[in-house]
Amino acid sequence: FLLLSMEHVVELAGHKDRVWCISWSHCGKFLASCGGDQSIRVWSRVGDKDQQFQCVDVLKDIHKRTIRAISWSPCGKYLAAASFDATTSIWKKNGNKFEHVSSLEGHENEVKSVAWDSTGNLISTCSRDKSVWIWEMDQDEMEYECIAVLSGHSQDVKMVKFHPSKEMLVSCSYDDSIKIWEEDDYDWACKQTLEGHTSTIWSI
Repeated sequence: FLLLSMEHVVELAGHKDRVWCISWSHCGKFLASCGGDQSIRVWSRVGDKDQQFQCVDVLKDIHKRTIRAISWSPCGKYLAAASFDATTSIWKKNGNKFEHVSSLEGHENEVKSVAWDSTGNLISTCSRDKSVWIWEMDQDEMEYECIAVLSGHSQDVKMVKFHPSKEMLVSCSYDDSIKIWEEDDYDWACKQTLEGHTSTIWSI
C-alpha cells in the first residue's frame, strides 16, 4: 500500500500560553485557535499559498480564564468559544474582523466543549458541572435561549458533538461513558448509553 509522507510547512506563533484547540472554518479559509492566554486568534491563508498564514484578528478581553474549545457555525459567520470561566462567547464575523455579540451563562463550572448543529440554529455546551446544555439561536435578535439541560452523566462531561444531519447529540465523560441524546416532542432525552471504555473518554 502507498505510504503518505507529511511535511512540516509552517508554524503559527502569537499565543502567550498553551494552545488548547484549533478549528477550521467550513470554507477552509480561516483557522481559529484558542488557549490559556484567554484569547482567540483567527488566521487566514495568504492568497492561494497553503504555506503562508497571517493573523487577521485577536479576540480577547471577554473571558477571564482559559478558553478550552472553539467551534465555527456551519455558515461560517459565527464562532463560539467555551471557557473555564463557565461561559461561552459568541462572535460574529464581519469581513476579516469579529465582534462579540453574546455570552452564554448558566453552567456552574468550567465549560469544556461547544458544538453547533448542522442547521446553525442550535448550540450545545458541556461542563465540569456534569451537565450538557442546548441553546437555540434567534438570528434576528442575536439572542440565545437554553431549551434543555441534560443531566445524565455522573462526572465531568468532556465533549459534545451533533450528528451531521440528524437531530442527535453525543456526549462523552469522565464517567467512562458516551451518551446519545435525541429530541422527542421538543424534549431531549438520552436514548442510549455506550459503555466499554475503562477510563475517561476525552473525544468523540
